[in-house]
Amino acid sequence: MDNHPIGIFDSGVGGTSIWKEINALLPNEDTIYLADSRHAPYGEKPTKEIVRLSIKNTELLLAKGCKLIVVACNTATTNAIDYLRKSYNIPFIGIEPAIKPAALQSQSKTVGVLATKGTLSSSLFHSTTVSHANGIKIIEQVGKGLVPLIEAGKINSPETKSLLVTYLKPMLDAGIDFLVLGCTHYPYLIPVLEDMLPTNVKIIDSGEAVARQTKAVLSKSGLLTSSNEKGKHQFITNADLRILESFLGDYSTSIKTDYQDF
Repeated sequence: MDNHPIGIFDSGVGGTSIWKEINALLPNEDTIYLADSRHAPYGEKPTKEIVRLSIKNTELLLAKGCKLIVVACNTATTNAIDYLRKSYNIPFIGIEPAIKPAALQSQSKTVGVLATKGTLSSSLFHSTTVSHANGIKIIEQVGKGLVPLIEAGKINSPETKSLLVTYLKPMLDAGIDFLVLGCTHYPYLIPVLEDMLPTNVKIIDSGEAVARQTKAVLSKSGLLTSSNEKGKHQFITNADLRILESFLGDYSTSIKTDYQDF
């Protein structure tokens, strides 16, 4: 048993969607969350810069005593997690677009993937698609501009809705019946997407699967907490603290939030 916290980082507030799933499944675990909003989005950056930022976030979490790190960012996972696993002697949990479950369930054999440029152009995304989407047509769409709008709290804005209409059209024209969200920011768009999509198109993301994998790795490594009390949670951002707190909703009254220059 290990009562050190779980570390989680993302290129901003999007990974809070992953944190909520982890907290729901592992309510007694302490967590520390880093929102690197100052450098969002990662998806437009070169691989070398994504790795550098991921190292910075990892070392900050390690300095705070984290026992496992969840890379709650698709772009950081696909570009940096191999390096992190080779360089640090703790478990890392990554985020991949949920291609496999979508491909297995698709009736139209056509699946849409909305993700960042950094994720869609990565070798890990390519290999995942080859492995799990045999016989499935994958319609890829870079969600350029969505992360900054979400980071600014403009989820229901005309700009966001306009971009989504543009990005969804080629997918719908191709006959998708599943839309895979390949960025941890995008689950916050689900209410808007549901209003735009036909009822036969199902939305799928990686949150629950990541939480289950986190629990499995902690258990296998003997790192599950021995505490029977609710976990303590610290959220740190290097940008607007009010934006981060707005994404935490009801949670924000029972957790600690801080601004930190990192």
